[in-house]
Amino acid sequence: MRILAIDQGTSATKAVVVESDGTAGTVIEWPVAVRYGADGSVELDPEDLWDSVVGAGREAVIAAGGAIDAIGLANQGETVLAWDRSTGRALSPGIVWQDRRAASVCDRLRSAGWSERLAEISGLELDPYFAAPKVAWVQERSHDVGAVVTTTDTWLVHRLAGVFVTDAATASRWLTLDLDAVRWSDEACGAFGLDPASLPTIVANATTVGSTSVFGPTDVPISGLCVDQQAALFAESCFAPGQAKCTYGTGAFLLASTGSRPTRSTNGLVGCVGWQLTDADGTATTWCLDGQVYTVGSAVAWLQEIGLISEPADLDRIGGSVSSTGGAVFVPGLAGLAAPFWEPSARGAFTGLSLSTGRAELVRAMIEGVAASVAFLARAAAADLGAPLTRLRVDGGLTRSSTLLQIQADLLQLPVDVYPSPHATALGVAAFARLGAGGAATVDEAVGSWEPIAVVEPSCSPDEAESRLDAWMAAASATVALR
Repeated sequence: MRILAIDQGTSATKAVVVESDGTAGTVIEWPVAVRYGADGSVELDPEDLWDSVVGAGREAVIAAGGAIDAIGLANQGETVLAWDRSTGRALSPGIVWQDRRAASVCDRLRSAGWSERLAEISGLELDPYFAAPKVAWVQERSHDVGAVVTTTDTWLVHRLAGVFVTDAATASRWLTLDLDAVRWSDEACGAFGLDPASLPTIVANATTVGSTSVFGPTDVPISGLCVDQQAALFAESCFAPGQAKCTYGTGAFLLASTGSRPTRSTNGLVGCVGWQLTDADGTATTWCLDGQVYTVGSAVAWLQEIGLISEPADLDRIGGSVSSTGGAVFVPGLAGLAAPFWEPSARGAFTGLSLSTGRAELVRAMIEGVAASVAFLARAAAADLGAPLTRLRVDGGLTRSSTLLQIQADLLQLPVDVYPSPHATALGVAAFARLGAGGAATVDEAVGSWEPIAVVEPSCSPDEAESRLDAWMAAASATVALR
């Protein structure tokens, strides 16, 4: 069974034709332009996003020789827009997950005492990162009769197949899902002024929701849907409690499976649905813990824009040319700080600078700032799980940096397993699509087996790692205090 897997990401849409043996064949990528504003706005043009999905998908199918059997769609998770349900026409810009303007909605609810109750219901922090605050913010400014405001997956699937759905994992990114029951919560929806009956129908991640002929001459079933990070968790076989991965893309996202047990974090992470599957015996849900670093690939792009590097390869060429930061510390809060701080108004910072600090030290400090952020997420996951992580699986574009991988292993004091494909999200949603279309009978058959292309072991002592982490936490805490 050949699958067209569409990984619709923040800055690009990637269409991958996944062959019957589970390997990535043809890969086509179309850019998506993102606009950043000084007011904390991060927006995209929905028609640009739609064109990228259709264009990349069609090109991939043609380049692969035509016939595909099923389609899987992975989405950004928390990016929302207003649209007309009768026509599918977008009525607002896409409000990207990094957008901070819905902080006013969160502040209002926080003042009304909703923080703890929403965390208890949904497993999430009250933060503008998640979908519902942005949905409420857009609704308050929308005057279009008949407009609905949803995450981008619902809009895309509606335009592809005419249905009004979202998958269980994406629904768990709203702040309005009952995490235990995996259904919209009347109480949480009410807090945001949302009617549960008007929200998309929640479906399992591997199920046929409709079909489309957008990508070729014949109708093909859409049988796999998932938020991007959970799709990567699935691809990397993180099925058992304590198995964890981190994806380094526009942001960095560490997810750890909690198995069949929903978990509310007490250490600054969030609990959400990993995936939901149905079979003859009923519906089974796997949950996970999630921690985020908002600016990683986007921080690399920022370094390029200000002239510290000319291309991502400079992370190794320049940042890897020195053995330490010389005391420089970077806090990657360029779009606020997520777990475990949850400070949307925080900002990025370089600290510990001296007259001897050069470009190489600043670039290395940026790499170490990302790795330190992830290390603290891993510690929080271990605390919630009640047992330390034993290793971390990693994927994403920045895993091409050997400097990042080594610093990450050092600060974690754990082995880092590098996933063998740069297309983990696409392979994960393809596995859901294969299950949903009946091309695989079991999860193991759908995902297949894999071995890391590299295992990076720590090269520094635990004491040195602890000292570097202490310095980073001191700088991050100071940045939060100055917000």
